[in-house]
Amino acid sequence: MKIGMVSDSLGHLSRDAMFDAAARFGIEGVELNAANWTSAPHLDLKQALANADERKNVLAAAKRRGIEIMALNANGNQLHPTDGERQSEGLYDTIRLANALGVDTVVCMSGLPEGAKGDKAPNWVVSSWPPETQTILKYQWEERLLPYWQKVAAFAKENGVRLAVELHGNQLVYNVATLLRLRKEIGAAVGANFDPSHLMWMGADPIAAIDALRGAIHHTHAKDTFINKPVCDVNSRLENGSLVDIPARAWSYITLGFGNGESFWRDFCYRLRLNGYDGWLSIEHEDVMLSREEGVHKSVALLKAVAPAEAADYKPLEL
Repeated sequence: MKIGMVSDSLGHLSRDAMFDAAARFGIEGVELNAANWTSAPHLDLKQALANADERKNVLAAAKRRGIEIMALNANGNQLHPTDGERQSEGLYDTIRLANALGVDTVVCMSGLPEGAKGDKAPNWVVSSWPPETQTILKYQWEERLLPYWQKVAAFAKENGVRLAVELHGNQLVYNVATLLRLRKEIGAAVGANFDPSHLMWMGADPIAAIDALRGAIHHTHAKDTFINKPVCDVNSRLENGSLVDIPARAWSYITLGFGNGESFWRDFCYRLRLNGYDGWLSIEHEDVMLSREEGVHKSVALLKAVAPAEAADYKPLEL
């Protein structure tokens, strides 16, 4: 396995400073945020698409430091009822740029549409009652999600790109079952960007989820979640409070090792390899209690201690 980083993790730095820090921390690859939910200054999507010299500059900046551009990221909501067209354009342009850069993976989300024609806000259904929830889900999947994904997956395939869909709250694909449903309908070009932190706050077991997704994981984010048990015990894990008021929240994203210890992350990496995934572990720092650089540095140190780095070569002795 190789240790990488989502570029927004160091979004306060310029591109060169971000690559310098990544190299200093021992990071081997960077997942560049390209479109939609990003404000980092590391990649101008339109400029990179239009200008071959800019693409060469991006690749050269990484190569000088021994770093690979291992994925592009276009996380957003391309099915949003009022802003989806703009965000969809960002995803399509990111796929085009990935092809031009020789990058084979684009990380994205499924999108979350409105609950019925004419609605102006996304609608995330998380229960089976009242009965209209089933009408909403049928509309969202059959009239919005699947037609869209048939087109975008075909476009990605034409460009030699696979789509790694992040299992994320407030998206139509948010857990193992919904990812496998999308993959069954669309095909193997669509797989998971496996981020365990989201499953943690939703109450799933990431280790069990890895087994269930065998062969369907295209990419992996390394991000941890702190479960604030006293708050959960009173209010459950359903949380919509301020992201920065950690004591009041039921859960919060946190630096690797501060939510789950080294033993969990060792099991996590080993289980990935057991299920055929031996690719990138892309650190995504979203911890408001630690500085960005300290959080990334500590996350790298933990992964270096637990992640398999070499190919297996042991064979039982033949007697």
